Amino acid sequence: MAERKFSWPKQSERQILGTDVPRVYDGAAKASGQAKYSNDINTQGTLFAKLLTCPHAHAKVAKLNVEKAKAVPGVKVVHVFRDVGTEMRWEGELIVAVAADRPELAEDGLRAIEITYEVLDHLVDERDLEAAKAKMLTKSLGNQNTGDVDKALAEAKAVHKGFYGVPTITHMCLEPHGSHCEWETLDKLKVQLSTQNVSGTAGQFAGPLGIEEANVTILCDYVGGGFGSKFAADEWGVACAKMAKEAGKPVRLMLDRPTEMKVAGTRPSAFADVTIGCDAEGNITAWDSHHWGTSGTNGSTVALTVTPYVFDPPNRRRTATGLVCNTGPNRAWRAPNHPQACAYTDTAMDDLAAKMGMDSLEFFKKNLGLTKLAHIYAPELDIAAKLMDWKTKWHPHGKGPGGAVKRGVGLALHTWGGKAHAANCQLKVHPDGTCEAFLGSQDIGTGTRTCIAVVIAETFGIPMSSIKVHIGSNKYPKAGPSGGSTTIGGVSGPVRRASQTALWKIYDLVAAKYNVSADGLTVKEAQVWSDGKAICTWKQAAGLIGPMALEVVGEGPKDDGLTSDQVGGVQMAEVAVDTETGIVRMVKMVAVQDIGLVVDRLTARSQVAGALIMGIASALSEERIMDNRTGRFINADLANYKLPRIGDIGEFVIEFYEPESEYQRGVIGLGEPPAIAPMAAISNAVANAIGVRVPVLPLTPQRVLEALKGAKA
Repeated sequence: MAERKFSWPKQSERQILGTDVPRVYDGAAKASGQAKYSNDINTQGTLFAKLLTCPHAHAKVAKLNVEKAKAVPGVKVVHVFRDVGTEMRWEGELIVAVAADRPELAEDGLRAIEITYEVLDHLVDERDLEAAKAKMLTKSLGNQNTGDVDKALAEAKAVHKGFYGVPTITHMCLEPHGSHCEWETLDKLKVQLSTQNVSGTAGQFAGPLGIEEANVTILCDYVGGGFGSKFAADEWGVACAKMAKEAGKPVRLMLDRPTEMKVAGTRPSAFADVTIGCDAEGNITAWDSHHWGTSGTNGSTVALTVTPYVFDPPNRRRTATGLVCNTGPNRAWRAPNHPQACAYTDTAMDDLAAKMGMDSLEFFKKNLGLTKLAHIYAPELDIAAKLMDWKTKWHPHGKGPGGAVKRGVGLALHTWGGKAHAANCQLKVHPDGTCEAFLGSQDIGTGTRTCIAVVIAETFGIPMSSIKVHIGSNKYPKAGPSGGSTTIGGVSGPVRRASQTALWKIYDLVAAKYNVSADGLTVKEAQVWSDGKAICTWKQAAGLIGPMALEVVGEGPKDDGLTSDQVGGVQMAEVAVDTETGIVRMVKMVAVQDIGLVVDRLTARSQVAGALIMGIASALSEERIMDNRTGRFINADLANYKLPRIGDIGEFVIEFYEPESEYQRGVIGLGEPPAIAPMAAISNAVANAIGVRVPVLPLTPQRVLEALKGAKA
């Protein structure tokens, strides 16, 4: 018998793998409103919780009396997060939760609370480094120094100095954070949790509640967005469980929109003074930068850890300063650190190319030797340039044709890991040929259920309708959280291993019954084949296992070639800028992405499209706006926190780079990589259009006009 190894089919032999497969398990449920999210859970007797939060950026609770709230009709329980004397570090910090029979009664309870504050001095302007220094609210985040930067800059043919900035943005999940908690017995808790971490949050409830982790059931069939912000039970989740126990009734506690935006996590800001130099041929020889920004009251600016981004000049120096600000904390946000680092690296490179009078595309290609993925970037740049028609559209910065409306193109590069997380899968093959998979994973909107079914359908040659996928419960075999673009590899690897193991067992049964070699068997279109001849149907083959289902466990990750990591991508943007109004309009985005092996092409393209939309938001409109005088987050609502609409995104052209060499690497995560480069590519396109850099994102009309005015001055 030949040695059996786990593998993916050859590209030419694929049946459903890598094709366009609609979301067969959740699409209709979501479109019809049948899908139940945490906010939809309303078991009998459910109480509704509301939150009192701090209205100041920095204050102490001077007085707090909740007795009147407890006396409000319909109020069943009052939970105090922070009592008298507690220092409140940012606007929106939780103080009290009130649960009542109806939401409006809980609001009545909040209004009955007596509270006063001692207001303290605050700092919320993360761009104002000097003000932070004056208040002694900065801390060194270290430095890097390689080579002789000063000598390299002195010898450089061209040197560019620039200031670049990316402000804080906040998570904007359509479904806010929250849960529905219900005690089934005195020590058994069921939590309907909006989470990216089904298998990993039970212990976060169990510890504070003093119960066994095995007594906590976490359920999450659907998630209305997470993007890195929903890995934890959070203090409001634990409070919901405590209130449910005290009241003896289920409690639903979901953050309202303003509170969600203030406390549920942000992507930290990043500002930088950059000096970059190159030789006469355009080869980058030196990088020197100072970075600052904030992730809130701890002052650890995680966005500054990667610089310069992707490119690694021989002489480089970096210093970083963290600002301690009275603003909400940061959390992982789709490709943590990378979008900011890309935004101030690839823009500085583009400005240096302009100073050299070089085509940005040629400048970037010339410096690919400073990257670790030149073998991927080089062909991707050629593909993107053709799709964008770069040679026709590119022009020296500010030298394009047109009247008041100027067009320009820009590009940027990115990289990401995407390695599979740990996961276990239980697979059942029933005697009638149907299959079931069980994993303690979650579908955060990426089509995880469908992708699991694609792998099973590919392996057994059966239709998707013959497969059931069970996820969304921590009672299923453990799987990792959906973060770091690790889920697709994390689930597809174990599922493929379990499926192939089951298939080999069935092949042995078929071989024994029909007197053929098991090594020569294949399965396709619900038939088992041997040397081009149909031996039996898949249902007949499955029936050979006997009356009980065949159960197999798949594990991962393993170093067997089913999954891999480290991808690279290229993006190009085309914009039209009205120099009279300052309005930037997206014309076209081209994204060329290395992905390894594609499981479901339709959901893969959707991932890239979603990432491009998020990048356009960050580039053109999205930012947290703080009022320096009051310390308030003044656009913490859906009306004023500006996100793009369907008419704001332009044309998308999405292409996967998948030669045989990349296909053979196996499955690699895709969720985060294409969210990295849009800000830099769009900023470069605007600079190409108008001939001047708009230094701080987003590229609002006001900032564009100010940059144009400054250039004229």
